[in-house]
Amino acid sequence: MLNHNAILVLGAGQLGMAMLRGLARRAAGDAGISLAVLLRPAAPRSDDPRKQRDLAELQALGVRIVEGDLVAQSTHELATIFSRFGTVVSCTGFVGGPGVQRKIAQAALAGGVGRFVPWQFGVDYDVIGRGSPQDLFDEQLDVRDLLRAQRATEWVIVSTGMFTSFLFEPAFGVVDLARRRVNALGGWDTAVTVTTADDIGALTAEILWAEPRIANQAVYVAGDTLTYGELADTVARELGIELRRHAWSVPELARQLAAEPGDAMRKYRAVFAQGRGVAWPLADTFNARRGIAVSGLTQWVRENLPALRQAAG
Repeated sequence: MLNHNAILVLGAGQLGMAMLRGLARRAAGDAGISLAVLLRPAAPRSDDPRKQRDLAELQALGVRIVEGDLVAQSTHELATIFSRFGTVVSCTGFVGGPGVQRKIAQAALAGGVGRFVPWQFGVDYDVIGRGSPQDLFDEQLDVRDLLRAQRATEWVIVSTGMFTSFLFEPAFGVVDLARRRVNALGGWDTAVTVTTADDIGALTAEILWAEPRIANQAVYVAGDTLTYGELADTVARELGIELRRHAWSVPELARQLAAEPGDAMRKYRAVFAQGRGVAWPLADTFNARRGIAVSGLTQWVRENLPALRQAAG
């Protein structure tokens, strides 16, 4: 039976857990709201210590576990699960592979979900357009087309830019602390918008509870918008180290991708280097207009100094 006050979050990874925390805080003053999370059947029985900690936190937050498999189950089976919830928030990422985001959106529509927040916590796919170096982005545009072509299910897209922590992901190669080097994507004046997972969770909750109701639109949020030059300056200043600096030009990154066309990180680098749809002014964001405090890059670096200093040797 459909419960309009029931919210289902898909996935309990970095963003899923942050989303559930944000929703739980916002729902604390609203006794009619219930929270659930969709996990693969094996997840609740995992012996992994980190997963066990997450499960204990979910229980403490009052989040009910719903078992399901977004990859293995059919659109109809997922629609049956989703149909019990008034709001579905997808925090799955791209790990399911091609077609999964489209299937989730189709299931949300087929299940008659009242409001759907797709996995679009990232760049402005409309501005980037089809045929970008990251082929998965075309599927994100397919999802937008599906949602815009109907009126039965409300939808909200939350555009966040890059996760702040991703700038420091060794495999991404932008802030390479092991080599004490920063590699700019496109050039030192190229800008990027970043938001922490915790802020994304909190801001999404605020968007869902906002009055007047927000529906059928993309909402822009940001923790910070900065150039790669400002990124390098901030890291060097806060860690108290000297950094070597190298700018990867758009043609150079295109050549790197051509040499390894299946490499996901090279695809991301090539897209962000182009500088389109990956940054927006802080003043234009939902959080700035509502006066909601968020974590900028400097604050994030300071909160993670021990780990960053260890990585820098």
